[in-house]
Amino acid sequence: MSLRTYAILGTGALGGFYGARLQKAGLNVHFLLRSDYEHVSKHGLVVESVDGDFTLRQVNAYCDVEKMPRCDVVVVALKTTQNHVLPKLLPPIVKDDGVVLVLQNGLGVEAEVAQIVGNDKVIGGLCFLCSNKVGSGHICHLDYGQITLGEYAADYYAAGITERMRQIGEDFESAGILIELTEDLLLGRWKKLVWNIPYNGLSVILNATTAELMANVHTCKLVEQLMYEVLTGAKNSGRIIPDSFIQTMLDYTVKMKPYRTSMKIDYDERRPLEVEAIFGNPLRMAQAVGVDLPQISCLYRQLRFLDDKQKGG
Repeated sequence: MSLRTYAILGTGALGGFYGARLQKAGLNVHFLLRSDYEHVSKHGLVVESVDGDFTLRQVNAYCDVEKMPRCDVVVVALKTTQNHVLPKLLPPIVKDDGVVLVLQNGLGVEAEVAQIVGNDKVIGGLCFLCSNKVGSGHICHLDYGQITLGEYAADYYAAGITERMRQIGEDFESAGILIELTEDLLLGRWKKLVWNIPYNGLSVILNATTAELMANVHTCKLVEQLMYEVLTGAKNSGRIIPDSFIQTMLDYTVKMKPYRTSMKIDYDERRPLEVEAIFGNPLRMAQAVGVDLPQISCLYRQLRFLDDKQKGG
């Protein structure tokens, strides 16, 4: 069994699910919590899952990062809207030879973390997971769960597959999580945006689930057009995604259980939206090489309006 220790920053739908699975598999896991701290300290974590329900009666729960042990792998599962707290959270808990695993949506998130801990301490993770937090310490896993891991390097050059990626991948696989290793993290990030940009954006603007978006001929076509525009952005960043990948993502979503995206949940709960990481950063990367992505830009500005309106701006 692996002796690596894990810290989970953000024990919500994503961090709570993966952290609980790792602990269930016998790994040493430490959870940072905010509003759920008292409940989880007393009652543990409950996971309802398509792969089988389970409860962890006791977990290593903390409300103060200074009380957490330094860990081999620190998993960032916070929303990117909370990244301003990372300079305070990360330095005390990353071992000198440790690594930060960034399980966040969007583009450029690893570079943000690398400014805090160094380029050589960051791995990116792309999660294909349908999971919701339905109560304090209560996670409902609806579908999927696989993670694509990629080594971060300065300017996102393709860093290949490293031994530490393999080791972390083996830990997750021991917990029943399907793992894919990618040699090119930036390519992986753009591929994830093929799904995230249309479905997260349209779900908020049109007040729709993934199933509703796919059931209507007009929105289905709009999803496809947005996906092609993501491919244009990737191409002009030096990353080629084949057109066939779009059909793969469409088929993947049709088979998915009706799902309220993470951005739609955030909007409904009146929480800040991850507009900049998922939409703003790809737009800026494309604009830096003189490329306009008009449909994504339209989504971005509509989402900024809705986000600002909820904030009272």
